[in-house]
Amino acid sequence: MRKALRWFGWTVVCLVGLLAIALLFAFWVWFFSARLLGATHEAAPERLPAVDATQLAEGGRQARILGCYSCHGEGLRGRMMFEAPNVVRVWVPNLVELAARTTDQQLAQGIRQGIGHDGRALYVMPSALYSRLNEAEVAALVAYIRSLPPGGDRLSNLEWGPIGRFALAMGGFPSQRDRMEEFRTRLPFDAGPATAFGRRLVSLQCAGCHAPDLSGDESMPDVFSPGLSIAGAYSRDQFRVLMRTGRPPGGRDLGMMREAALNELRHYTDAEIDQIYDYLQARARRVTDPPPRTSQR
Repeated sequence: MRKALRWFGWTVVCLVGLLAIALLFAFWVWFFSARLLGATHEAAPERLPAVDATQLAEGGRQARILGCYSCHGEGLRGRMMFEAPNVVRVWVPNLVELAARTTDQQLAQGIRQGIGHDGRALYVMPSALYSRLNEAEVAALVAYIRSLPPGGDRLSNLEWGPIGRFALAMGGFPSQRDRMEEFRTRLPFDAGPATAFGRRLVSLQCAGCHAPDLSGDESMPDVFSPGLSIAGAYSRDQFRVLMRTGRPPGGRDLGMMREAALNELRHYTDAEIDQIYDYLQARARRVTDPPPRTSQR
């Protein structure tokens, strides 16, 4: 009997100890993730030039190409974009409502510095990619947002669940500020001045899914976008079809690539698609990317 009671006592002590450890760990996760999410940062000054009518119209086209509409919805009035239970719920902000209560500096720093109007780091907004935009391009986007009719509600941004907070605390969800250096240093291969314009186009759009240097990346959990040396296998006509419809030779459904083509890439001009093709062909002749993983875009 005494032996049984001793075992029972030790079991209770162990369970209480494990519970205390679990509670301490949960507190640490909550505290550290809250500290990350609440930290504020000083943005660099944005020097935005004046925008004329032609640049304003181009800003609207770039808002389509860069995916502003794909994320923020028609009218850029925001929406609930993504939800993973116990991880995160992503409400994309209403940009016209946000513009009404923020300065050009605050909008611009959100676009290409990864710092929100309240000084906190952004996580979903692809600011690290857009850090490659120049001041004139950012100014055109800001002016275009301000030109849209007001309306809609103010939306929440991110709602983090316990698994999401754990990932934050362990470094599994880097902020856009944390990714800036990667996009600054991992640049697409320079194939020379003849293809410089095509290289710039892919560095501002394709690099968002295919890695900063276009070598391939996990663009979403368990969704792998291949390195773009794969484009070397396309003829010019096949590549045009891919960019307009998302359909490769053979008609396989490429999922996210199809969505990107129909929503974003189709807004490129024929000349721009040809420039992109010429650059990717030149890159494919000089760069061999790692073999694509099982799930491809």
